[in-house]
Amino acid sequence: MDHRIKFRHLQTLIEVARQKSVGKAADVLSVTQPAVTRTIRELEEILGAELFEKDGRGIRITRFGEVFLRHAGESIAAIRRGVESIAQARNSMGPPIRIGALPTASASFMPDAVAEFMQAGTGSPVTIATGENRWLLDALRTGDLDLVVGRLAAPERMTGLHFEPLYSEEVVFAVRPDHPLRGRRQFSLSELTAYTVLMPTAASIIRPFVDRLLVTNGIPDLANVIETVSDSFGRAYLARNDAIWIISRGVIANDLATGQLATLDIDTSETRGAVGLTLRADAVPNLSLTIMINTIREHAKRTGRGL
Repeated sequence: MDHRIKFRHLQTLIEVARQKSVGKAADVLSVTQPAVTRTIRELEEILGAELFEKDGRGIRITRFGEVFLRHAGESIAAIRRGVESIAQARNSMGPPIRIGALPTASASFMPDAVAEFMQAGTGSPVTIATGENRWLLDALRTGDLDLVVGRLAAPERMTGLHFEPLYSEEVVFAVRPDHPLRGRRQFSLSELTAYTVLMPTAASIIRPFVDRLLVTNGIPDLANVIETVSDSFGRAYLARNDAIWIISRGVIANDLATGQLATLDIDTSETRGAVGLTLRADAVPNLSLTIMINTIREHAKRTGRGL
C-alpha cells in the first residue's frame, strides 16, 4: 500500500460514493465541501486515476473508482474489526495465556515481559510452567501450552513446531566469587574433577553441548556430579560449597551482574545456541497471545540481546 494513502482518504471516498454528492458527504463527515474535494483530488493524484465523474447535476463513481472502492471498504471493515476486538479484550476476560519457560528465560527477561503484558489490560490470565524441555514441547504440541520460551531444541524434537530466534547465549562455568579456581587464567579443565560439578540433566537442551565440550577437552567423565535443572538449588549449593555450576548464562545473568556469582575463565563459545519462541507450526495466535509475543520481542531488543 502507498504510504501516502491515509484513513481519511478511504473514509471520504466511501462516503462520497454512498451519497453521490460532495455536499452531502461533507455534512456526514462534519467537514467542509472544499475539504472533501481536496481529499478526493489527493487520492486521485496518488492513484493516477479519476475516481468520480459528473452525472447530470450530480456525480458518479468511475470504473477505476469502483475497483478501488471495494478494497477501501475491506480496509475500513478490517480496521473496525480490529478496534472492536481490542475493545472486547479490554472489557472482558481474555483467553488464558499458557507459557512454558525454560530457566534461561524464567530468570532473565520473562518476569519483566509478563509484568508489562499484565499492564496492557487484556484480561487474560497468565500461567507460567517450568520443567524440562521435552515435557514443555510435548505440552505445546498437545495444546496444553500456547508458547515455549527458551533454547532451540534438537531437530528431532521440533516436528510440527516453529522456532523464532531472539538472541543467542552460551553455557558458563559458574562459581562463587572466592572459589579457588576463580581468577586463574592458566589451569587445566582436568582440575574440575577435584570439585563437585552441578550439571544439567540428561533431558535438558544444553546437556549435549556440555558433554561435547567436556569430551573435546579430554574429560569424558566427572567423578562428583549432581544433575539438576533447579536454579534455586544451584545458587544455594554454590553459596555453601566450592562447587562448579555448568549453566546457561541467562539463568544467572542477574547473579553475575550483582557479583553474587562469577565465571571461570573457560572458552565456552562452542556451546552458544539460539534462545527464542517456539509455537505450533499451525497455530494462529489470538490477540492476547500476539501482544505477549510482541512484548517478549521488545524486551529482547531493550536488553540489547536481540539478534
